[in-house]
Amino acid sequence: MNRPFGYATHLFRMAGLFVAGIAAFLVARAIFVPKGFGELGHYRTSALDDVRAQKPVFAGRAACGDCHTDEPERLKSGPHAKVGCEACHGALGAHASGETDVKPTRPDPAKLCIVCHLQSVSKPATFKQVDPKDHMDGSGNCGVCHDPHSPDKEPPAPPAQEQKKP
Repeated sequence: MNRPFGYATHLFRMAGLFVAGIAAFLVARAIFVPKGFGELGHYRTSALDDVRAQKPVFAGRAACGDCHTDEPERLKSGPHAKVGCEACHGALGAHASGETDVKPTRPDPAKLCIVCHLQSVSKPATFKQVDPKDHMDGSGNCGVCHDPHSPDKEPPAPPAQEQKKP
């Protein structure tokens, strides 16, 4: 080696690249990470004000009953009497106020009902719970046998395709 520092110049170049990379990271972090991030954990504190500034998107059961006049009567009694429409159908404030002409999608009972009624030891024993594998062989749809608005009123016998053979 005829160089006075040998391979040290390569090490200095590599160290320079690391320093430049760290500096680029710190500059990018200062630009892209919003102010207030991390003060409450992995959260931006000004997001609370942003959320408060949004107008509510829920309409409430009374607004639903203005157009869907038959449903409030069906929901007066039964196990879902105290469950709001938007608990299952989603926030529909824009739909109810006429701000949009988009028709809400109908929820899939096979996925939605199980959110509340999946069997769990953490729920009260009086709360109706099901094990989908036992109750409907894991492949059925709650809406076939149960009316979501009046689930306690079941048909006298299951549909022909779901009857078990002896």
